[in-house]
Amino acid sequence: MAAPPTATKLEFSAKTLRVLLIGEREEDFFQIREILARNRSFLPAELDHAHSLDEAKAMLRQTIYGLVLFEHETGDVPGLRLLTEFLHCGATVPFILLTEQADERTVAEIIQAGAWDSMEKSRLDGPSLVRAIRSTLNLHSIQQERQLAEESVRKLSRAVEQSADIVFITDREGLIEYVNPAFEALTGYSPQEVVGKTPRVLDSGEPEPQAYRALWQTVLSGNVYRSILAHQKKNGECFQVEESVSPIRDAAGCITHIIYNGRDLTERLRLEEQLLQAQKMDAIGRLAGGVAHDFNNLLTIITSYSELALDSVIPGTPLRDKIQEILSAARRAAELTRQLLAFSRKQPQALRVVELNPVVGGIVKTLHRLIGEDIELTFAPGLAVGRVCVDPVQIEQILMNLAANSRDAMPRGGQVTIETSHAVLDDQYIQHKRAIIPIGPYALVTVSDSGMGIPPGDLSHIFEPFYTTKPAGKGTGLGLATVYGIVKQNRGFVWAYSEPGMGTIFKIYLPCVQQRSAAVEPPEPKTEPLLHGDETILLVEDEDSVRRASAEFLNSRGYTVLEARDGLHALAVSANYGSPIHIVVTDVVMPHMSGGQLAKELEVLRPNVKVLFVSGYAGKTLSDHAVIDLETNFLQKPFTLKQLSDKVRTVLERGARTLLA
Repeated sequence: MAAPPTATKLEFSAKTLRVLLIGEREEDFFQIREILARNRSFLPAELDHAHSLDEAKAMLRQTIYGLVLFEHETGDVPGLRLLTEFLHCGATVPFILLTEQADERTVAEIIQAGAWDSMEKSRLDGPSLVRAIRSTLNLHSIQQERQLAEESVRKLSRAVEQSADIVFITDREGLIEYVNPAFEALTGYSPQEVVGKTPRVLDSGEPEPQAYRALWQTVLSGNVYRSILAHQKKNGECFQVEESVSPIRDAAGCITHIIYNGRDLTERLRLEEQLLQAQKMDAIGRLAGGVAHDFNNLLTIITSYSELALDSVIPGTPLRDKIQEILSAARRAAELTRQLLAFSRKQPQALRVVELNPVVGGIVKTLHRLIGEDIELTFAPGLAVGRVCVDPVQIEQILMNLAANSRDAMPRGGQVTIETSHAVLDDQYIQHKRAIIPIGPYALVTVSDSGMGIPPGDLSHIFEPFYTTKPAGKGTGLGLATVYGIVKQNRGFVWAYSEPGMGTIFKIYLPCVQQRSAAVEPPEPKTEPLLHGDETILLVEDEDSVRRASAEFLNSRGYTVLEARDGLHALAVSANYGSPIHIVVTDVVMPHMSGGQLAKELEVLRPNVKVLFVSGYAGKTLSDHAVIDLETNFLQKPFTLKQLSDKVRTVLERGARTLLA
């Protein structure tokens, strides 16, 4: 039987009570209708009549009734069945049974079946019927402000029990009386382990006593206390919780209990810390990349004029030694700017697809001189490591920096092991690392040592530039920052694992390249270029000091040098010069016209001229100029004048002109 419409609470002064009489006798219907009509001022009511059980079912489905009068004859099993069936299908309409000659046992059974009241038809009169109806409706109403309250309590209980946030309740003295399942899931403590104890069972030792005093003072004064607190799980692991602690009052307004609501913020705070760290590293990287160009120009001026001065000084004099010190300091400064560019991921790259084992194996041979004889260096190449698209010079920078760190961590000697292997990073690995890492195949380079290890407080900072634990003057704090920048520039990932006294392990993941056709042949073996020449050079440089020093040096080596301060000036010089120009040495980033645009213009005007690009910029600035090939026609500032001369000679002697489309 379908559930009937639910009656709303009766308001006697405003609504008419709809009553349904179920019974075969027509005279009973007229009698009850007349009684209700006479007492309409006390109880406004309308009476309908159902002659059969089937008719009653239909009427109860279609109309909302506030009361059912049910005529019951002794032994009326179908009638009793109707009552039971109706109640089982969720009806909330109250019943009054009208009986005749029913004994107490029968009436008790009927009431037990679900009827609200019972009246003998022989005593049916106005006052009795009105009184019975009023009593039944009042009881029904009371059973409903109770059912609603119980349902609210059940909903609240289910909400607390199924909440993802931890909830626990203490008495006024702070003793735990209740914890929800989320509490046990997060902390590891079962209800039996914490009930009767104070919340200090979760004490991590981090909150100061003042924090607890502030909590109790706030809550016992009737206010809500909110804070982020550090707690400790049963297994000793710390976690951060955003807590809201509120007082619970009784009907008289007195605080009897305290409820704690807590949301685990550990993961969110960790991700926020990662984001802040990434933003800090990125900001430092942008700063480093931005100042590197100016530093490189200044260092080029220092080294160039130092070299020119050195050529003018008699060997063996004190002045020559002083100039050598200037050059040595400039070279160290140049190395720092290269490390800054590596960290900022703006270091120029000569990328090619290579097998990692030969590259690492070749570098390992040079590391023995770096780390010393008292350290045992082992290389363990893996099988089928995979092909990667990298600049081998950058791989050398990575391994040199890590090896130098290992050497410094083992002043009395030890072991350094470099291993290569193939790794496939899947969802499980990424979930474990809780970082944004593309899944797929990677070539893994692992560098481990048996040194003194890294304290936990330093481990999270080791990749930050200028962060060093070495004594003053013993380290720049850029070694591991360089490693980090290079790995990130190559779309890879680096992780460090260490414990004091247990050594350190660095794992570097570089994404594998699947296309074998992308392989680039290694460059031809370098030959020692001639130091002099007689060709004509168009030197284009917007930094006057750099241009003058370079021109003076190249002139001293036999070249004819035409100077231009920018790209437009260079085109004018070219147009006015009637003889051949063999090579253009041009800065990349200049006002009015860039070096790349100049090269394309000269490709039309002087199709046989060769081009050598120089720049203190890096990264995207260079990649935007499609004519630049970092391996064949590019020289990074700062450079020495000898390096410039060597590179000019190399480009001039190359058989075919190297200009990429």
